Amino acid sequence: MDRFKLEYRPYGDKALLVEWPRMVNEEVLNNILKFKKLILLNMDGYEIVPAYNSLTLIAQVPIRHKELIEQLKQLYKQKDIFGNLQRKLWHIPVCYDAEFGIDMETFSMEKKMSVPQIIELHTAPLYTIYCIGFLPGFMYLGGLNKALHHPRRSKPRLKIPQGSVGIGGEQTGMYPQESPGGWNIIGNSPVKVFNLKNENPCGVGVGDKIKFYPIDKATHELISIQVEAKIFHLKTYELDDTGK
Repeated sequence: MDRFKLEYRPYGDKALLVEWPRMVNEEVLNNILKFKKLILLNMDGYEIVPAYNSLTLIAQVPIRHKELIEQLKQLYKQKDIFGNLQRKLWHIPVCYDAEFGIDMETFSMEKKMSVPQIIELHTAPLYTIYCIGFLPGFMYLGGLNKALHHPRRSKPRLKIPQGSVGIGGEQTGMYPQESPGGWNIIGNSPVKVFNLKNENPCGVGVGDKIKFYPIDKATHELISIQVEAKIFHLKTYELDDTGK
């Protein structure tokens, strides 16, 4: 496991924040995920939340921060003795029709690109999930083509439909439920990546990969029916430690 200079900060009396250098890249993310796995293998009693350049350890009782920090420092020095990270590639359908892509026309004019060009650029990358929040199941995806980078809307909407796919700054993402939001909405997916009725409500995880593929309105309607009938299954593939 590669080494980075980590910072340890008490985060209230029941949590500790471990911070990596402020870089958004897969080398840092892989290091975070491997350290999380190492902690889970060696320490009990903590909920561990990964993000772009941090891990937050949360306990049910007050933490002795100095002792925990020393434990973590010693653990981080250990050799990488475990196997590959378990990650998946998810293929997610998106309909970019004007009915769903409510910002697509404006986005197209501001970027001086045709809608087909935007769709081609948006569906080409293999995106990485760097963080899950601000809503349960909301994926912050890295890997967006620079030509599609665009500021969030100056005036957020009060209601963004479930499944909306948007662009905000250097990232793209999908709204797992209806909510307020300020991203530029360019399409919609009929699938649900977060469902409270499932044993594991959020199937995707930090470090997983996302591949969007375009569908038309008729296919969107068909998949929506299949999702409600619980007969639609997303295509998923196991990835090795390099993300391939």
